[in-house]
Amino acid sequence: MADYSLPQDSYFLGFDSSTQSLKATVLDSNLNIVTSELIQFDTALPHYNTKDGVYRDPSVNGRIVSPTLMWIEALDLVLDRLLKSNLNFGKIAAVSGSGQQHGSVYWKNGSSAILSSLDPKKPLLQQFNDAFSVKESPVWMDSSTTAQCKELENAVGGALELSKLTGSRAYERFTGPQIKKIFETRPEVYNDTERISLVSSFMASLLIGGYACIDETDGAGMNLMDIKKRAWSETVLEATAPGLEEKLGKLAPAHAVAGRISPYFVERFKFNKNCLVIQWSGDNPNSLAGLTLSTPGDLAMSLGTSDTVFGITEDPQPGLEGHVFPNPVDTKGYMVMLCYKNGSLTREDIRNRHARSNWEEFSSNLTHTPAFNVGYHWYVLENFTGDTLEGVSVREEQQEFGRMVECRAVIEGQFLSMRGHAERFGMPCPPKRIIATGGGSVNRHILGVAANIFGCEVYTVERPDSASLGAALRAAHGWLCSKKGTFVPFSCVYGDKIQKTSLKCRLAAIPETNLVPKYALMVKKRLEIENLLVQKLGRF
Repeated sequence: MADYSLPQDSYFLGFDSSTQSLKATVLDSNLNIVTSELIQFDTALPHYNTKDGVYRDPSVNGRIVSPTLMWIEALDLVLDRLLKSNLNFGKIAAVSGSGQQHGSVYWKNGSSAILSSLDPKKPLLQQFNDAFSVKESPVWMDSSTTAQCKELENAVGGALELSKLTGSRAYERFTGPQIKKIFETRPEVYNDTERISLVSSFMASLLIGGYACIDETDGAGMNLMDIKKRAWSETVLEATAPGLEEKLGKLAPAHAVAGRISPYFVERFKFNKNCLVIQWSGDNPNSLAGLTLSTPGDLAMSLGTSDTVFGITEDPQPGLEGHVFPNPVDTKGYMVMLCYKNGSLTREDIRNRHARSNWEEFSSNLTHTPAFNVGYHWYVLENFTGDTLEGVSVREEQQEFGRMVECRAVIEGQFLSMRGHAERFGMPCPPKRIIATGGGSVNRHILGVAANIFGCEVYTVERPDSASLGAALRAAHGWLCSKKGTFVPFSCVYGDKIQKTSLKCRLAAIPETNLVPKYALMVKKRLEIENLLVQKLGRF
């Protein structure tokens, strides 16, 4: 019987460089959490003057960016905190990480020399002031690249053809349109760039002291990679910017070793010089790993700054909505995903305006408002009983619905949309079960609405921060693959001991069977309203 054990008394470190924070989670060889640290950008690094971790540019419609140096200073800070917590860095056998998807970093010509010659007596921040040709990194919230999206779709024969090739139609937040915009509007900046990293490969580059590859899973979130060949698409690269392949570097599987830890971290934090840095990947792929999602029919739901619904398949069918990425923990499979930009920030806005910024009051409003008593996006369904759509009319409202109703409206509206689009994308509806993660998953009242709308049980993991947990688990998996000299199944890492680890799930919500068919009808009407809005206002 093959030995898939992890080295006794060793640790595995996982990071999550998200929109609003940098999280570090350390697992031991039994996959239990040793310690964790969290750096909230707005509060821990207030001198950057970000709100929710970003800058919203009032002079350019849709431009949303983050200061690149902030992410570096956050890495300095989180490692210092781990050091002060008496973590023994020498026990860490491997490190990996999660980065907010689509965000990009532009390294100035000559920056590789900075990476390879870091002074361990100085913080990282002091050594990267002149390393970037673009000081503010475009992030996934940006929507300023509509023109570039249309150009890329036209270059390959339309939106559907681009989706079949790269896994997604062109989206403003995707990295390819962002690069194209920089080349077209600031060609001197593009020419002064020697490497373009995603947030994930950028953070890995800091750790290895050289340019890390973009991994195949996160690379699929760029509109630049052929998802079947798992290689850059020459057609799309040429339509984006000249000489782009050289600036992007090579792609690598998510389980591969990016390199050994840089001497900088060995000397400054006492890492073991043989510590491996496993390829970083995107936040959603790492959540898939952290939730140990491995059964077709299961869905995961991440309720964070953006809301996502994702599952796994061996036979993806890319279309005009949703995304297809290579599975980060399976060399042959794929993950399919829907992403909503308006996630927790929308819920928090309603909480602040209608529940006095208090989640308990928000939950009380939610539970004391009857189901189906609401509209969404200022629409009300008249004569809706839950039994049929016959005789149901839609009335458009211009005023607010009222304090309590607004709280239910935002939650029902979000989940009805998720279910409708998930079903249209080919995801199982109802799924066998949903595993929920992210900040919103700690609210059982919100999960109760999800259970009723999707018609299945909802589970949560022991900790809602599945991305950093998944990164630590992927660090262990990458270490094991390196030891064996070949890819090994992801389940070999945790085997049959999953319920004894930090990866265990617990039942959080059960659907009310009398509500499920009524919500299924409501989903159809919801999609009709959305289609009318698209016809009225346009896609973009």
